[in-house]
Amino acid sequence: MIGSLRNFAKTKLAGVLVFIIIIPFVFWGMGSMFNSGNTNNIAKINKTNVSTQDFIDYLNSSGVSRKTLQERMNQGVIEELLSTLVSTTLLDLEINDFDIIVSEKTLTRKIKNNKTFLDENGSFQRTEYEKFLLTNNMTAPGFEVALRDREKQKHLFDYIGAGTITPKFLIDKNFKEQNNKLTVKFFPLKTLYRTEAEVTKEEIENFVEENKDQLKKEYIDYRYAELNPKILIGLEEFNQDFFDEIDKIEDKISNGDDFQSIIKNIKTDIKKINKFSPSSTKRVNEDLIYSKRSTKIDLIESVDSFLLYSITKKYDLNPDITNQDTKNEIIELAYQKEKFDLNRSVLEEIQNKKFDDNKFKEMAGNNKEYSIISSIEDDNKFEASSVKMLYSLPINSYTLVSDEDDKIYLVKLLNSKKNTFSETDKNYLSYVSKENTNTRKSIIQSYDQLLNSKYQVQLNQKTIDRVKNYFK
Repeated sequence: MIGSLRNFAKTKLAGVLVFIIIIPFVFWGMGSMFNSGNTNNIAKINKTNVSTQDFIDYLNSSGVSRKTLQERMNQGVIEELLSTLVSTTLLDLEINDFDIIVSEKTLTRKIKNNKTFLDENGSFQRTEYEKFLLTNNMTAPGFEVALRDREKQKHLFDYIGAGTITPKFLIDKNFKEQNNKLTVKFFPLKTLYRTEAEVTKEEIENFVEENKDQLKKEYIDYRYAELNPKILIGLEEFNQDFFDEIDKIEDKISNGDDFQSIIKNIKTDIKKINKFSPSSTKRVNEDLIYSKRSTKIDLIESVDSFLLYSITKKYDLNPDITNQDTKNEIIELAYQKEKFDLNRSVLEEIQNKKFDDNKFKEMAGNNKEYSIISSIEDDNKFEASSVKMLYSLPINSYTLVSDEDDKIYLVKLLNSKKNTFSETDKNYLSYVSKENTNTRKSIIQSYDQLLNSKYQVQLNQKTIDRVKNYFK
C-alpha cells in the first residue's frame, strides 16, 4: 500500500514533464497494440515508425530524471511521455504533408523580437541571448530547432483555422438578440410546497410501503482495529519501521490469514460494530469501512492511522421508521418527491398548452414579482442556464427556472426590448472575439476528426514493457 502517509514519510522529488501545446486528438484512433514484429519500434503511425531509440532520446531530452521515472512508473509516466512523442511525430507528418517551412529570415526575426533578449531601448542584445542559453543549458542550434518546430506547429494551426471569421451580420443579429432586455414576472414555487413538518405519519408509512424495494439499505456487521505508530512500534512518528509492520500485515492478508490471527500479537482495542449503515451522523472510520465493504478483510488508510477490518455479515433491511435518523431521511425523501411531482405537473400543463395567465395568478396569489434581465449574461436573479433558456423562448411563454440556491420559480416572459449598442463597446468587441474563437474551435474539432480517420496509431506493448523494465 502506498498511501499519503507513506508518501509523506519519504523524500519527494518532483520531476518536470515537458509538454507541447497541441489539440488533444492523440490515440483517439489508436489501432490495436501489436505484440510481435520489429522490437526496435515502440510505435507506428501509418507507415512511419517510432523507434525505441527515438523514445530513449526523447526521454533523455525531456528533463525527467531517471529517479522520477522510477517513482512514477505505476502512474503511467512512460505512457504519457510516449503519447507526447507520438503527438509531435504526428504533427511533423502533417507539417510535411502541407509543406510548411519557416525561413531563416523568419526565425531570425522571431529571435530578435523576443522581449527576453532586448535591452531597455528595445534593441536586440546578443549577450542576453547567450546568457539565456547558458542559464537554460541549451545550445543556439538546439534552441533554434525547437523554435522552428514550434513556429511550424503554429503555422499549421493558423492554416487549418484560416478564414474562420463569423460574418458580421450574423454576429450583430446574435448580439442584439442576446442583449435584449427581458421583462418577466415570477413567483417562487416554494409558496405552494408543504413543509416537512406537515408530512403525516400515515404518509410516511405509505411512502415506505410504495417504495420499500428502493428504500432497502445494506447493513454490515464487522470488527476493526485502529493501527498507528504508537501501537505497532511504540513511537509517535510514521517512519520506515512502521511501514515495514504495515507491509507485514498486508502480506498476511494476501496469504489468506484471518482477522483474529493477524491481530493476536498486536495490543490494541478491537471494536465490534453491528447493523451499521451510514446516516446523516458522520462516523469517519465506520463510514470508510462501509465504503470498502466489497472486500471482506483489508487494511485501509484513515486520516492519521490504518484500519484493519473484517466484515462478518452483510444483509438488506427495510427502513426502520422508529429510528429518528431513518425517519428524518424518509420525511425528506417524501417531501422532495412531493415537490418534484408538483414541478412536473406544472411543466406538463405548460407543455400541453393548458397553462394560462388565470392559472398563473391563481397559483402566485400575492407572491408574484417583476424583474428585468439586462442580457443573456445577467444571472443576478436566475442561474446562467435558466437565463439562456429564457432568451430562447417567445414572448408570453411560461417556464420553470432556478436560481443559484436551486430554488424553483414559475416565470412568464412579458416582453423583450432591443438595446442599442456601439461597435466600439467592450462587450461587443468581447462578443466578436468569442464568436470567432468558437468558430475556430469548431474548425479545429472537425480537423480532429479528420486526423482520427487519417492516422492509425499502433503501439508495441512488448517494447513498452521492455523500456519500463530498463528504468526499474
